[in-house]
Amino acid sequence: MLATININNSRLTVDFSKPLDISIVMSESSQNPLAWYLEKPKIYPVQLGDWVGRVSQGAAVNFNSISFNPHAHGTHTECLGHITKAFYSVNDALKSFFFMAEVITISPVLIGQDYQLPLAAITQKLKGKTPTAVVIRTLPNTISKISQKYSNTNWPYLDHRAAKFLRDLGVEHLLIDLPSVDKEKDNGALLAHKAFWNIPEAPRENATITEFVYVKNTIKDGPYILNLQVAPFKNDASPSRPVLYEIAD
Repeated sequence: MLATININNSRLTVDFSKPLDISIVMSESSQNPLAWYLEKPKIYPVQLGDWVGRVSQGAAVNFNSISFNPHAHGTHTECLGHITKAFYSVNDALKSFFFMAEVITISPVLIGQDYQLPLAAITQKLKGKTPTAVVIRTLPNTISKISQKYSNTNWPYLDHRAAKFLRDLGVEHLLIDLPSVDKEKDNGALLAHKAFWNIPEAPRENATITEFVYVKNTIKDGPYILNLQVAPFKNDASPSRPVLYEIAD
């Protein structure tokens, strides 16, 4: 299904019948990815007296409740309200949902005892491009990312100078295949979050960070159309489903 859309004053042809979903499915399975020291999500039928909301147990419908944390249990998008005293909702941060995006692949560099995504690598990969969204895929990029248990692993993180560079470049939406753009244990410094959202100097209320994506190896580096949708929760973060579309020649 080819369609022509107008983004950033450019008319682009996109085949919407070929979506490239880069979200991770959330489930109650032990294979669900985890971070921040939490156990897996819980999906369970409502029980009201003798009635259990499960067709296999005699109900007319399946009627489940779900207990999860968007930051710990899968692909999620967050706004600056994640780190501010004042309340901001990610549902208010996104005013439109289609963006020019650039997918880049970065090999983390060992600096001291930490693996980092350095400024030099980000600038080299973007090659002067100024997309509205940047999707960072880290290496190695194995299928294990969709079930990885990240707690207490000191995962790679984004150098705050790289986050500032992306902000100054005009990037509004940053996506990464790790649980956080920041170090797992940094005593609350959150340098990359603060740099990207420009906190406290001039907070960027419409900028978002999406974490816990998975970009398959079959998706090449380069430009795409990004459709970024969040579940409409009034919260600092929400489960999300970022989808890429190739731009037709």
